[in-house]
Amino acid sequence: MNITLNNRPEAIEGEQMSISELIKYKNFTFKLLVTKLNGKLVKTAERDEAMVHDGDNVQIIHLISGG
Repeated sequence: MNITLNNRPEAIEGEQMSISELIKYKNFTFKLLVTKLNGKLVKTAERDEAMVHDGDNVQIIHLISGG
């Protein structure tokens, strides 16, 4: 499938995968992540059910805190 991930085109094997699977696939290891699928916020508890399909726009953004 072809998706847009963080404003960049990505080709990923398969027809669909969950947001959680995509995070693992891309090896995003940050603890604080904000996820959006086609402009809609996907809560942490919903990442296993939120499915990414061909043509979708996904944002996975890590939050950095500091002082």
